[in-house]
Amino acid sequence: MKLRLREEQVLALKQRAEKEGISLHAIVLKAIDDYLALPARPSVVRKTAREQAAGWREPGERLG
Repeated sequence: MKLRLREEQVLALKQRAEKEGISLHAIVLKAIDDYLALPARPSVVRKTAREQAAGWREPGERLG
């Protein structure tokens, strides 16, 4: 995977890495982990909820 950053992003990341005493690699990995830890976007949640609701509609109707 190649990551193409703008020059100002690279400079800011280098400054932050130096200030925090960590590598650029560590910063990028943390950013990815933080992003993946976020809840799914609302549109994905809505779609999943609709799919689940549709699957339970018929059994719910049979139960009254």
